[in-house]
Formats: sequence, C-alpha cells, structure tokens
Amino acid sequence: MTGPRFAAPSGREGDSLLPSLFLSAATVVGTTLVVQFATPADPCGKSLRFLKQLGRQEKGNLTSASDVESSVGEYERLHANSTSVDERNSNYTNLVNSYYDLATLFYEWGWGASFHFSNRHPHESFDEATRRHEFYLASKLNLSGALGKIGVDGKATNGHAASNGHSEPREGSTPSMARVKVLDVGCGIGGPMRNICKFTGADVTGLTLNQYQVDRGNELCKADPHFANPNAAANGLPEVRCRSVQGDFMQQPFDDSTFDAAYAIEATCHAPDRVGCYAQIYRTLKPGAIFACYEWCLTDKYDPENEEHVRIKKQIEEGDGLPDIASTHHCLAALQKAGFEILEERDLVNDEYGGWQDPTTGAYSTAKEARAHHRGGKPWMLPLMPSWNPLTQRFQFNWFGLRLTKYSLKVMEFLRLAPAGTSRTQILLQSGGMGLARGGELGIFTPMYLMVGRVPLDK
Repeated sequence: MTGPRFAAPSGREGDSLLPSLFLSAATVVGTTLVVQFATPADPCGKSLRFLKQLGRQEKGNLTSASDVESSVGEYERLHANSTSVDERNSNYTNLVNSYYDLATLFYEWGWGASFHFSNRHPHESFDEATRRHEFYLASKLNLSGALGKIGVDGKATNGHAASNGHSEPREGSTPSMARVKVLDVGCGIGGPMRNICKFTGADVTGLTLNQYQVDRGNELCKADPHFANPNAAANGLPEVRCRSVQGDFMQQPFDDSTFDAAYAIEATCHAPDRVGCYAQIYRTLKPGAIFACYEWCLTDKYDPENEEHVRIKKQIEEGDGLPDIASTHHCLAALQKAGFEILEERDLVNDEYGGWQDPTTGAYSTAKEARAHHRGGKPWMLPLMPSWNPLTQRFQFNWFGLRLTKYSLKVMEFLRLAPAGTSRTQILLQSGGMGLARGGELGIFTPMYLMVGRVPLDK
C-alpha cells in the first residue's frame, strides 16, 4: 500500500508546472499594477508607508511601552481570563494606549483614516458610506444655531448676530463658521474630524488619549492646505481649523463651557464609566449645545447565559481594547444621568439601506424574504466576513488567509522589516474582527447606537 503522493512532480510534469507558477505570479503583479495606476487605492504607497511607520514604532513612538513586543505583552495581560473587569477598568489608560499603539497602523493601512463602521447603500463606495455616516452625525449638532449665538468678533450675541443691530439682515453680517468650536471625543488620527471640518466649516478639536495618534493626526491636518485659516492672526483665529490634543476624556483638559457642540464616533466605548465620561462632555459644552454619538453596545438579543454570545463578547473586548461592553439601555440611562436632555436615540444598524434585511424589523437576515429585499446594500460588518477574493481585505478572514497573514508577518519580523510582536498584534485584531462579524450577524452587537442629547439652557 502506497501513501499519497505529495512529492514535487518531475520531468515533463515539473516543466509544465513552471509556466503555471510564472503565470500566477504575473497575474498577481499585473493586478497590483492595474490597481496602483488605474484606481485611487494606491496599495504600493500604503504598504510602503505602513512598513516605514512600523519601523518608527521601535524608535520611541509608543505611548504604552518601549517596544511593540512589550506593548503586546501588557495588553494580553490586561485581557487574560485571570484579570477582572474591575482591574481593566482601573487600568483603562494602559489598556487603551497599549491597544492603539498596536492597532493604529493596521487600521490606517487596511481601513483608512476613519476608524469606524457604516452600512453601505446601493451603488455607494466604502469611502462614500464612511463620509455619509460622519456627515449624518454632524447634521445632528445644530451648528447653525450655535453660529447664531456668536458675534462677528466671537462674543456671544444671544442669537442676534445676523441682524448686527439693523432691522434688516445684511449680506456678510454673520460670523464665520470657523468661530464655531466643536469637540471630537476620541478622535483617533482624525479622519472624521477632518471630514466634518470640511463639511461644516467649523473649528474642530480632536481629543485622544494616545500620543502616537495625536502626532499622526496633526501631521495629516498640517499637510492639507484646506485647513489653513487665511489671515488667521488678523481675524483672531488659529492657523489651522482642526487639530488633535492629547488627553483623557474622563478628565478633559478643557475649561467649562468651551465648545458649541461635541460628537463621538465609536470611541466612548473605551470609557470605564459612561456617566463620568458623558459628564465631562457635558461640563465642556455651552448651555443649549448638542452632543451626538455612535456607541458600541450589546443589544436586547444578547443572552449572558448563551456560551456563543459570551465568547463573541470576549472576542470583541480583546480585539478592540475594551474593558467591557455596555448595553444600549445602560448608555442611554448614563447620558440622561450626566445631565443631557435626550433628543433622539435609535440603532442605525436597522435603518433601511437596501441590504440583507428583514423587511419588517430591518435586522440583518439571510432568509428568503431578506434576500428578496436586497437591492445591493451592504451591512456594516461585511468587510470582516470571510471571502476567497484575494483582492479584498476579507481574504484574511478565511482559514488560509488567517495563516498566510500570520506567517507573512513572522517572516517580516525575522527579516527585521517589522518589529517583534507584529504578528501577535494582527492575530488579536483578526480575532476581534471575527467577533464583530459574528455579533453583527446574530444581532447581539451594534457599533452605531445613535444618541443625541442637549445641554439644558439653564445649565
């Protein structure tokens, strides 16, 4: 009895294999070149920037540790089963800094500058969906109302700026939108901040705990001339209309009543105490100002007695730097307890987007009725679901892609093209991605629970 033949073919069989290998390699190279020169994707440029920034991480650019491997070790310790939720909450600054020291480069390389999810409408690109999701949140901030309370010189006018002392309005009598000050709570490297600044014209300050993200965000802000304020000194405005600031959103480094509006996009989920976090936002906002956010939450479908649900929750926490995941009920109650008047709340996951949705509830479904409802829309978790298309990032989530990514990064570590610990970082992120995808499929998790609150006028 002979065993299976795994030996390399010889003779003519081997000769016939070589053209196939060359053809496959040529196809990969050719496809990469087409994508590089015929689309705005720029895979070669992104990969080169990624490798360059990986090298910089070993040269004093980490917030949480001296090198990547030590940062991974601290992060894994905080998320070990022997570490309680209370300890993770008390050490949330180390947890978040360790996570974003490790994850930021991978996010920017594979996702872009906006670290958040969005459903995609039919015929909508990934980038278009990302911006629409951000602009929708910005539309909730009532920035025109905030502008109406600001005089041309930046002083409060109680809503009479437009008249400027005249019975009839005059063209050019309203102040510049650049005088409206908006806070981005948990800004990452500032992708949403820059998009919202362009969309509204407001002055936006981003707050993030991680110094690496501050440096990278400000680098990107200063590199774009769009954000420069012309005649800034003469007009009493900062030179750049948006910037990142290092700070803890549990102890914000701003005076009371500084901002005209604030928003958070999938960021305050890192807070160890939602009431404390929202109370800090409340403190820095002016009376009548609006705070709008997208929260990461467990839904009513989550069952703490279900082993799969508990495993998914743990995967998301470990893969995304969370001390714990709160429910939608908990977050809404916390916002009200912090002092906000609740104006609007709902789970945007179930909004109509023409995808695989239950026609009645809007929930993700693969049932016959949902397939009939599908018009080309895509659910938020689709980029995290496995695919065998090698030209998409979804390829890394199939069994072969998981191994290929892991061992490719190990080879890069061995060749010193990537710091030691890079492959362990990617494994953590992939595990979190798979937890998010499955949580979205089951409907037990949402990354876009919308809450809109207003500071009372008699604050």
